[in-house]
Amino acid sequence: MKPTLATKLAPASASHSDAELRTMEETYCSYGDTVHYMEEPKFFTGCEGSYMYDAAGTPFLDLQMWYSAVNFGYRNPRLNEAAHRQLDTLPQVASQYLHREKVELAALIAQDAERKFGRKGRVHFNVGGSQAVEDSLKLVRNYSGGKSLMFAFEGGYHGRTLGASAITSSYRYRRRYGHFGDRAQFIEFPYHFRGPKGMSKEEYGSHCVKKFARLFETEYNGVWDPKTNKCEYAAFYVEPIQGTGGYVIPPMNFFKELKQVLDQHGVLLVVDEIQMGVYRTGKLWSIEHFGVTPDVLVFGKAITNGLNPLSGIWAREEMINPTIFPPGSTHSTFASNPMGTAVALEAMKMMEEEDFETMVTEKGKYFLNGLQELQKRHKIVGDVDGLGLALRAEICKEDGFTPDKATLDWIAEEGMKGDLVVNGKKHGLVLDVGGYYKNVITLAPSLMISYPEIDLALNLLDQLFTRARKR
Repeated sequence: MKPTLATKLAPASASHSDAELRTMEETYCSYGDTVHYMEEPKFFTGCEGSYMYDAAGTPFLDLQMWYSAVNFGYRNPRLNEAAHRQLDTLPQVASQYLHREKVELAALIAQDAERKFGRKGRVHFNVGGSQAVEDSLKLVRNYSGGKSLMFAFEGGYHGRTLGASAITSSYRYRRRYGHFGDRAQFIEFPYHFRGPKGMSKEEYGSHCVKKFARLFETEYNGVWDPKTNKCEYAAFYVEPIQGTGGYVIPPMNFFKELKQVLDQHGVLLVVDEIQMGVYRTGKLWSIEHFGVTPDVLVFGKAITNGLNPLSGIWAREEMINPTIFPPGSTHSTFASNPMGTAVALEAMKMMEEEDFETMVTEKGKYFLNGLQELQKRHKIVGDVDGLGLALRAEICKEDGFTPDKATLDWIAEEGMKGDLVVNGKKHGLVLDVGGYYKNVITLAPSLMISYPEIDLALNLLDQLFTRARKR
């Protein structure tokens, strides 16, 4: 008899029961690596496509896909096959040597950037997103003559290593560790739903740029020396669409106007594409929507579909060529590892062969229309928005505006029970929580999600919102 998916996913001979594993986890595992936002985190035993599965075979439709790391679906056959091929040929090699996959991947990314941005550049690899941000900080400091001050946005997230947390706006990531570098100056991001009333989205974007530009009017605003035309700050770190901040999408005029101010004052633009890159928004890089050229671009997560850690930076030639950024400028044992670069190379080829821009854009519009219909039926949904398949639903009190973190926490835990019924079958729903007030459902489904699966997602969300109202 051919085994079902549920029997495939169930452990063949589990050595410990669920209860035993929980006791072991409580005794031996650190909680510091982000687990335990829920009192009893879910155990999963399998995954496929848009779904995670528990030991009972219950499908959990995943609308966060490992924080937007698995853009092409769990166990994607083409990418998994690339990983198997590399495992059987060259799975390991020290980074002081070369392998084909690294060179070809760097060339693909750099050639694509040159076509889009009109600038020659090079690609530098690391393992995780935070590590790539750290590398970019070295690059920027080196190029700017040692300047250590950066601008970043309120609501921005760039990682939790010491350097990355200094340019991440949440104090809670720095609170217990002190400062090992200079904390960024945080600038208002055009979060229109919670911005000043009476302004259009575009007007609010211009308003935020003008407030930032005011810092350069005189020396007494603390960032600019008009006698030498020098800024004390080296770079502005931005997420084109804020990730952990709640998938906040700025107006289309915003970054063009901001870039004009930066260029006038010699401040570099560093774009963090770790969560929004790799077609999450319908473009390879989300900054492409806004018509500006970055000086540095940081990527990670979905470049390998979550199969093997790989991250990196693209930077302009004059910032990263070997005469200014020589061998040994940074190092990680697993940087440019052959498993990661092989899978990322296959992912890049797949993205060139298939029209992800059209597919993601059309699916995103369909999903957003469904969210707008839910907003009409449920008063607790205060705002919905989206760009491609980066979507948001802000959960509020019944006034449609006051943030309601407690209700969203309840909704997220309720989705993990696995008892939502559609067509007589039980489902669970995996949701991610973000936003300035932690009241935003940040939706990052698989880019391969089908239209019936989008309908299922909307059905499950509808059930959860209804339960929340009745609880």
